[in-house]
Amino acid sequence: IQEMVSIRRATFKDLIGMQGCNLICLPENYQMTYYMYHMMSWPYILYVAETDAKKVVGYVLAKLGDDEGEKKEVNGHITSISVLRSHRKLGIATKLMRSVDRTLVETYKADYLSLHVRVSNKAALTLYKDTLEFKITAVEKGYYADGEDAYEMKKFYNKEMEETQIGAIKGKIKSDFQGAIYPEIEYNPLSPEEEAKAAQVEEEKVDEKKESKNKRKKRKKKNKQLLMIINASYKKESKNK
Repeated sequence: IQEMVSIRRATFKDLIGMQGCNLICLPENYQMTYYMYHMMSWPYILYVAETDAKKVVGYVLAKLGDDEGEKKEVNGHITSISVLRSHRKLGIATKLMRSVDRTLVETYKADYLSLHVRVSNKAALTLYKDTLEFKITAVEKGYYADGEDAYEMKKFYNKEMEETQIGAIKGKIKSDFQGAIYPEIEYNPLSPEEEAKAAQVEEEKVDEKKESKNKRKKRKKKNKQLLMIINASYKKESKNK
């Protein structure tokens, strides 16, 4: 008899279970302070899959992105998602991602959700492309610690933004990845009109990045200070135990 699994928002009590699931399933691992940082910063977009026995068998760790350009785009990003092997092929990963989708749209009015996935992870690619409707928007060379490339993928909630960016996405794939062997990328040559639109979008992105550079620096400094406070609190709590 298959045990029941429920999806709910994560709490601080779940962090150890989430970290344990991560260590078992993935090569990309994080310190406990990193989980605590996510919980303190974006508590509404962390979810766990829990059995009737109160065991965490899956989780999704998400955050809001750093885009702070003139257009004030709001985007979510999946830091990590994992499901124990014993509980795969039950639709748990899909339910976890759908929960993040719903919160980003309803609570944060997000424009899109992004993530990275190994180019060799065919199962994850099938889930993201076919079931969850993500699109490959770039290839990041040597993204992972072992040197493997990653696909950058996005799911657009803002369809107008998707239409605006699609030409630029095609243009980037055309200029950067033509001739490379990436079978998941659907390469389509651009028309002259699409070329011009892609160039314009890329120029706008460069301008936005320049304008938001100082804001990102301030945020990183603030995040670093917050992590130091969290780390000190965690060490103090560990000593008291």
